[in-house]
Amino acid sequence: MSASEILLSLIAAVLAASISAVLIQATRPLLLRVALAKPNARSSHRIPTPQGAGIAVTAATLLAGGIVIVLAGSQDLTIPFIVFAACLFIAVVGFADDIRSLPVVPRLLLQAAAVAAVVFSAPDGLRLVPAGPVWLERGLLLIAGLWFVNLVNFMDGLDLMTAAEAVPITVAIALLGSFGYLPAAPALVAAALCGALLGFAPFNRPVARIFLGDVGSLPIGLLLGWCLLELALHRQFAAALLLPLYYLTDATVTLFRRMARREPFWAAHRSHFYQRATDNGFTVWRVVGEVFALNAVLALLAFASVALNSLTADIALLLTGALAVAWQLRRFSRPL
Repeated sequence: MSASEILLSLIAAVLAASISAVLIQATRPLLLRVALAKPNARSSHRIPTPQGAGIAVTAATLLAGGIVIVLAGSQDLTIPFIVFAACLFIAVVGFADDIRSLPVVPRLLLQAAAVAAVVFSAPDGLRLVPAGPVWLERGLLLIAGLWFVNLVNFMDGLDLMTAAEAVPITVAIALLGSFGYLPAAPALVAAALCGALLGFAPFNRPVARIFLGDVGSLPIGLLLGWCLLELALHRQFAAALLLPLYYLTDATVTLFRRMARREPFWAAHRSHFYQRATDNGFTVWRVVGEVFALNAVLALLAFASVALNSLTADIALLLTGALAVAWQLRRFSRPL
């Protein structure tokens, strides 16, 4: 473990938290006028609330991450400019959608362009399946990345939900980077994203004073997806699956259920398990608390998979994680 990398991660997190909190406080009056989310039948909030705090979270992440990478002064550590540019691009797309809803097809195409920039920026020498065609692997990663970006957006429907999911993931990635299991750049960016979300959390705790909006959830999904991809490309497949397993399962099962019912699955809804939990008598604090606890367990399982470094252990840990997630979804789907 590198003490200097842990220190850099802490600096990135503290700096990002400070920038995020200051920017949210400064921009909230403007967002009250131009980006007000009014309650509807599918909303979890009851009063008009500004959205767009993702501007601050994204800016804080990229600023703090970039500053710390530069301060590190290592020849092996460079700012991932393509990833940062794609993050800014998808944030702009998200903000446009926050202000005035974009049609589905153009929105997906713009998101796909950002995801493609990240996927195809990976070095050719880093492969998930070296024996397969590179074009096929990158194409499948593009589809998976586009789904991951959107599922993070879909799951951002409750106060503190994104923080409850992303904070454990980013802490785990930052620590794994300190242990040398993935490059320093994504580890430091993960630490900065963690800090930015912690700076946002006091404004988003129930009852939220501001929401992330698509301008936040989309770039957060892109950055998390990139970090998890880096983890998988460095041979930690089980950890890369375990860390986001709750989000992957809730969003994917919900999608297939809606498709089976021939519902317009691209439209806003309240069918996710965490949303059904609030309808079944769970308080918002209880839902996000249980999601956070589950994600902490999944993070521990991910650490175990890295430490044990065994196919048998990976299978057992993935099954354990899947059972934990299934239990949580079943719990959310039943009345208290």
